[in-house]
Amino acid sequence: MRTVAAVVLVFEAIVIGLAVPVAINLGGIAPGLAAGLWGGMALAALVLSGLQRFTSGHYAAWALQAAVLFSSFWVDGMLPAAIVFVSLWVVGVIMGRRTDDRAAAVRAASEEGAGASVSSTSQ
Repeated sequence: MRTVAAVVLVFEAIVIGLAVPVAINLGGIAPGLAAGLWGGMALAALVLSGLQRFTSGHYAAWALQAAVLFSSFWVDGMLPAAIVFVSLWVVGVIMGRRTDDRAAAVRAASEEGAGASVSSTSQ
């Protein structure tokens, strides 16, 4: 799950960074505000992509998703992109958890099978 989440965050950072000129030119947002807000969120997405191995990084990325979604209401045309990436994030987390659970079950079954064969050969 962490790998999928990191990949989504990297691509989201690119899209958020590209939102800066859109906000300036189409939304009439002041350049400093747009660069600070969306540029900061793009930088946060990149940093959080590297922090996905930690639980706190994962929860911080959830907060980032909320911030991206709420900030997209300021500029026309940014809401669809925010919805797409929040959806990718949610689906990636759900599918990643399912994959992690299945991999853990397979590992447990193989370890159980290996343990049974070791104990039967030692007797």
